[in-house]
Amino acid sequence: MRRATRHRLEYGLVRATRALARRLPDRGAAALGAGIGRVFYVLDGAHRRVAIEQLRAAFPVRSIDECRAIARATFAHFGRLLVALLRFSALSREEMRARIEYDGEDRVRAALAAGKGAIIFSGHFGYWELHGLAHALALPPLSVLARPLDNPLLNDLLEEMRAATGNKVIYRQGAIRRVLRALDANECVAILIDQHMHGSDVVTVDFFNRPAATTSALAALALRTGAPLIPAFALPLPRGRYRMVYEHPIELPAAGAADLVREVTQRCTDVLEMYVRRHPQLWLWMHRRWRDDDRELGLFRPRAAADAESE
Repeated sequence: MRRATRHRLEYGLVRATRALARRLPDRGAAALGAGIGRVFYVLDGAHRRVAIEQLRAAFPVRSIDECRAIARATFAHFGRLLVALLRFSALSREEMRARIEYDGEDRVRAALAAGKGAIIFSGHFGYWELHGLAHALALPPLSVLARPLDNPLLNDLLEEMRAATGNKVIYRQGAIRRVLRALDANECVAILIDQHMHGSDVVTVDFFNRPAATTSALAALALRTGAPLIPAFALPLPRGRYRMVYEHPIELPAAGAADLVREVTQRCTDVLEMYVRRHPQLWLWMHRRWRDDDRELGLFRPRAAADAESE
């Protein structure tokens, strides 16, 4: 009962935020989102500590004050992302299109012209949720590979928003078969590659010079189907606008290369890392991406010591 009550409260809060955000001008909505993020930075000590520790490990030449500043900016960004998604998904297609500029969308068209579909990949970076919506305004709709949210009410709302421009959501249960069908139909499939994974389908690659357990599905699908792998990133522009970037497809290694799946996954991860290094405040540092060396990093330090360092 308590879980159901919490789910209803969370859902009601998000709907109220959506109603408020739709009535605000762009600057006000951005301020609301940043404010929400900063509140969570103060209140959510566990994720604040994870973000700062991971930033210190990823950028060893940066000072602790710089890492704290990036962490604060990261929380503010994800608050802005939440409000932007709630506002953007309620716009008409014409209103959405007026806020978007595209860079490299012809690379997707060229990939689809080959008839093998296309795998669009990114990470929890920038405005990736808006990218899915904007994709279908200029290109054929895509299928988004996703994990259901724990709150079923919010999950239904998020699926409704993701499908607002004609996209489909593929959940992990039975996902590979549906992904293969989509690629066989010469459609686009979107996958995020930056979450810690475990199980038999994991491959370990270097991410910020540290081993990171990563899904092997991206590379395995590309090698099996011949579908091009296209990196995609959504960046903010002034006055509530966004740039949707499609990079050059990943060049696959020669067929005889050792450990093809790992090499392809590493090449994809390298592109994501390049963008995160350029815009570190736009990536999800509060997710525990690296777990095998947590104790070495100090993520299990006594709470008092970690809090003192985070202040």
